[in-house]
Amino acid sequence: MTQPAPVAEPVAAEKAASRRFSWKRWAGGGLGLAVIIGTFAFVLPRVADYRDVWAVVKQLSWPEIGALAGATILNLATYAPPWMATLPGLRFRQAFVLTQASTASTFVLPGGAAVGMGVSFGMLRGWGFTGKPVTLAIALTGAWNQLAMLGFPIIALALLTLSNEQNALLQTVAFIGVAVFAIAAGAFAAGLASARIADWVGDKAAQLANWAFRIVHRGAVTWDGRSFVSFRTDAVGLLARRWHVLTLATLAGQLTVFIVLYACLRVFDVSAGEVSLIEAFAAWSLVRLLGSLPITPGGIGVVEVGLTTALVGFGGDNAEVVAAVLVYRFLTLVPTLVLGLAAGATWRRHRPKTEAAAV
Repeated sequence: MTQPAPVAEPVAAEKAASRRFSWKRWAGGGLGLAVIIGTFAFVLPRVADYRDVWAVVKQLSWPEIGALAGATILNLATYAPPWMATLPGLRFRQAFVLTQASTASTFVLPGGAAVGMGVSFGMLRGWGFTGKPVTLAIALTGAWNQLAMLGFPIIALALLTLSNEQNALLQTVAFIGVAVFAIAAGAFAAGLASARIADWVGDKAAQLANWAFRIVHRGAVTWDGRSFVSFRTDAVGLLARRWHVLTLATLAGQLTVFIVLYACLRVFDVSAGEVSLIEAFAAWSLVRLLGSLPITPGGIGVVEVGLTTALVGFGGDNAEVVAAVLVYRFLTLVPTLVLGLAAGATWRRHRPKTEAAAV
């Protein structure tokens, strides 16, 4: 009689791998929680007493509250256009629901941008959009956003240099950003310029992914260089028609976030004599790049400490800077979180009315 194949060892190995990843997840979550608690319980109170910060916040007038609300609404409205530029048939309402839900997911779940991409893909496929255009839209919007975040510190460094100011940390980050920007932009451009290069990059990426998946006991990927060549063809066609729209929409979506910060600084009496427009932009561009690292959901803790340190270092009053930073973070996190949770609960109701709109 043929004996059944033993299954104990594979099962035991799978359980051991599961335990290892559970510990890694717990360790990552513990680190993020420690950063958040340390920021709000120990670091910020040393910069400014919360009672002094609240005293600054209570002095807001209704016109100032209106200015902050207007900047926040403007920021929220610019989430959708990049997706509309990369996915024909996607209307503003669907794009707004999509971006609010996917962005909110990055605030409550570890994993950063990868989580938002997964949510975006699931929602668009659920609305009937086909896989290839969805993948193309996710890739292009993500690439343009990353290139913008890498490019802003370079621009900030140039502006500070022209105004005869120096900041050692910004210089370091900007130089790193120049290198990463050049490599990323060069690789992206090379992949789009040549089908042969796209095929080679795709094969090498598939080999690397398969190697990583073998370590974690996962199956091989189903794509290869031919998939990259197909993606390149679609990307070139789309960018030839809409690269300028995508670029302007991405810049608007990024810079309206800075407008919220700048409005908070001026509303809370952090004057141009203390922190200039260029200095505020430099601090924002540096910390926005650092906050994109998946240390804590939404960069909570990392962004607050980084912005406060930079703005106080440029000359801002401690209590006024902390008030501006905390309100800025509230306005860029909480509205999106509330709208995103509502969007996540109702997203199926926003499906395009006709199948033709989802092709």
